[in-house]
Amino acid sequence: MMTTLPAAPRRAFLKGLNSTRLLLPGAAFILLPWLGNEYLFDAVLTPFLILSLAALGLNVLAGYTGQISLGSAAFMAAGAYTALNLISRLPFLPLPIVLLLAGTVSAAIGLIFGLPSLRLSSFYLAISTLAPQFFIQWMLNNFGWFSLNSASGVVSLAPLQFGGWVIDSAVRRYLFTLTVVSLLTWLVVRVVRGSTGRNFISVRDNPLAAKVIGVPVAYTQMLAFGFSSFIIGIAGVLWSFAYLRNIEPAGFDLAQSFQLLFIIIIGGLGTVRGAYLGAALLTLFPLLLSRVGSWLLGDHVDSGVLELVQNIIVGVLLIAFLIAEPKGLAALTGRLYARFTAGRKHRA
Repeated sequence: MMTTLPAAPRRAFLKGLNSTRLLLPGAAFILLPWLGNEYLFDAVLTPFLILSLAALGLNVLAGYTGQISLGSAAFMAAGAYTALNLISRLPFLPLPIVLLLAGTVSAAIGLIFGLPSLRLSSFYLAISTLAPQFFIQWMLNNFGWFSLNSASGVVSLAPLQFGGWVIDSAVRRYLFTLTVVSLLTWLVVRVVRGSTGRNFISVRDNPLAAKVIGVPVAYTQMLAFGFSSFIIGIAGVLWSFAYLRNIEPAGFDLAQSFQLLFIIIIGGLGTVRGAYLGAALLTLFPLLLSRVGSWLLGDHVDSGVLELVQNIIVGVLLIAFLIAEPKGLAALTGRLYARFTAGRKHRA
């Protein structure tokens, strides 16, 4: 049974967020496009937003419903390759329709591979979710139709177009990604705060008790798989078209699935902000270590060795953090904010 942030600190944290709900979107949509540069958009903000969205989709399944999945990258691939073929073979389709169809195909695949969740749980379910990871990668590697019969399997992607707006620059890719991520985050918040979200949590905490009080457990589990895969599939489209700008099966390997799982564990299971906090840590911290390592060691150490050392440092620090704060960054930030507000009230 999962635990959440205590009610008082959680209410204090959410109350503190109210004053920033207008400032953050304003800064993201207006201020950053004026102040940021190409490196900030392409190497930092765009991948951060996409990983946050994919982690948010996984958190719906793992955090809110308690169904562990190790095949998230497969659903990203399903969405990305669906969009590739729709754009290439049906170029008259509007971009929003392409995104919705890509998410729908990913959701359908998620429903199929989510069927074992009706019989399996915990470790056995996690192992079964490896099936889509290996099966979809096998299909993409062995059937050239999905990759438009590319000899190498790598397809360079043309800029997306939305009406007459060609998304061909770093700031445009960032704004497009930010818009899609914001809309889907709003959708996830509405779902998890409504009756569906309460059903998710009931199934996560105690499936038998949920069934007794009338929650349709099987339907809820399948809905979580479908909705999670829908979000992750659209994140896969953004990952290929807005960030990598090329697509290949190797871009959606098992390591990508584990990265998303690490993000929600570090950020905080069963929270929306946890997906963003975990993605921020795993996106920005390695970049910071890379800059510091290059500055300290310069050309004295091989780049491959330096990258390996960075990965070891990140791993050790993440393990230490999870030992100190097993509930993730969401609980930590909530507790820190509660202490800060309590200190201000005491001084007043």
